[in-house]
Amino acid sequence: MKVLVTGAAGFIGYHLCRRLIDEGMEVIGLDNLNDYYHVNLKYARLGLLGINKDGINSFQTLTYSETFDQFSFIQYDLCDELRIMQLFKEQQFDVVINLAAQAGVRYSLNNPRAYTTSNIDGFLNILEGCRQNPVQHLIFASSSSVYGLNTEMPFEIQHRTDQPASLYAATKKANELMAHTYAHLYDIPCTGLRFFTVYGPLGRPDMAYFKFTNLILEGKSIDVYNEGNMGRDFTFVDDIVESLVRLIPKPIMPGKAIPYQLFNIGNGAPVSLLDFIHILEKLIGKTSQKNMLPMQPGDVEQTWADVDHLFNYINYRPQVNLEQGLAKFVHWYKNYYGFNVQNTGT
Repeated sequence: MKVLVTGAAGFIGYHLCRRLIDEGMEVIGLDNLNDYYHVNLKYARLGLLGINKDGINSFQTLTYSETFDQFSFIQYDLCDELRIMQLFKEQQFDVVINLAAQAGVRYSLNNPRAYTTSNIDGFLNILEGCRQNPVQHLIFASSSSVYGLNTEMPFEIQHRTDQPASLYAATKKANELMAHTYAHLYDIPCTGLRFFTVYGPLGRPDMAYFKFTNLILEGKSIDVYNEGNMGRDFTFVDDIVESLVRLIPKPIMPGKAIPYQLFNIGNGAPVSLLDFIHILEKLIGKTSQKNMLPMQPGDVEQTWADVDHLFNYINYRPQVNLEQGLAKFVHWYKNYYGFNVQNTGT
């Protein structure tokens, strides 16, 4: 089986590629290596996949892993229509897993075009690639952000998602509608996943758990929004990857006329922000000075995934609780930065 993973140098993308390699699949990883956060962490992830920074054939051809025979990488931007169409035609993928996107809610407040370009135009090229070169399964990342201003808890797939609180959320909702259209018109088997706050080793520096760890280790204060009255459905990356692997051979639920399905993918148990900080402080061995601040534009008070639908479908529930997962992250963080945490991007 040949699998395309977009966003392969990203957090979830790296972990997924590593697991697919272990499963014996042929994997082509794609990433544009943008500088939304410091690109050295992306190169570090690729290095663990056997792709040397200096060996990348930038915007030209596949770079083959020095460690894994069945992995190769290509530096393309999803918005480059001609190159993406050529890649699909040449490689004839069996499965496509689209994790590439311009991420971040707050960044979207001041950089809106980055989201419409990457998340709308780029995803359209993925859909067109799958239409012109049929695949067995397209799995794509949506987000819990699509629930927006919805206050019904826990979030269920059938809840309203027409009240986004950020442009990022609006583009992810657009992805769901676009995929449904292509599934309906062209019989492309599509599975959309609304991710809920994924964390773990080699994570994203723009995420709260990463920022908090850096600041606490440096002895600096942390910003706590909405006076700490927030909750998140934290999900460890290994549980996300296991769910993705189990979904690959299950492109459509029996009896559906349109080959399209949508799931929440999370832990199913929200944790308060203050409890989360307390666990992190305990694992680090230091307490923090907290700046209690109001709610930020584009943010929501709580996320909580109803995940029974997915877990019944793939027969799997998350195995890693928050304290276990954060312990793994803190251990990686200290080793990676060598306790010298002057710059979380380096």
